[in-house]
Amino acid sequence: MAAPGRTPAGAVASPAAAGDAGEVSATARWPSGDRHADAVPRVGPPRFGLLLGTVVASFAVQGAIPSSPVQQIVVTALAAASLVLSLRAAQVRSALLRAGVALAAAGVAVSVLQALAGEVGDGAARTTNAALLLFGPPAVAFGVLRDLGLHRRVRLQAVMGVIALYVLVGMLFGFVYGALDRLGGDPVFAGAAPATVARCLYFSFATLATVGYGDVVTRSDLGHTLAISEALLGQLYLVTIVSLVVSNLGRQARDPSG
Repeated sequence: MAAPGRTPAGAVASPAAAGDAGEVSATARWPSGDRHADAVPRVGPPRFGLLLGTVVASFAVQGAIPSSPVQQIVVTALAAASLVLSLRAAQVRSALLRAGVALAAAGVAVSVLQALAGEVGDGAARTTNAALLLFGPPAVAFGVLRDLGLHRRVRLQAVMGVIALYVLVGMLFGFVYGALDRLGGDPVFAGAAPATVARCLYFSFATLATVGYGDVVTRSDLGHTLAISEALLGQLYLVTIVSLVVSNLGRQARDPSG
């Protein structure tokens, strides 16, 4: 007689037993105490809804609320949240996620110190915000690719991801223009137009979307190079990535073997 819990030699295990074994294998993949157990956060499919809401809120605060110490802190806090949510959506390793949280906390601390000292919208604050947003777009791109590979179709989450990436890039360039104005010595815009947070945001998205109103233009060679680079990036992104993703929303990927 076979020992309890074993399948006799030559016999085929029942489907129930095979299912149980599969469940045990799946749950035991990362055993307790394994030093790699928390290497990659296992949080399910990437989700970009909260990230998109955060970047839209940041866009609104920068464009609609006048500059003040409170506005500066809120903008930096939203940029920090965008960084953490981007890394979370990309499901990066725990070490990278912790590094992102530390960078976000440091950025908010710098913003609070700048605001308490009465320095609103200076070069350090703009540079801090740009640094917080620098790692967001590549993390979102990685998360979107992971979502597409995992589900083999374009989900609404992927569409929200590519939109969030677009807005993050526009805000990143806006902070770069502001930092260039404060740290470069000369005004970044022609006609001595002040480089307020709202004006930098306006110019950045007008350039990214290739609208080209012409009421605000950069004056230096570096400013011209940044502007044309942003315009090329925005145009290529819209006509390739966004159009491709949106046009395939809900469609199942073809099986290459079929």
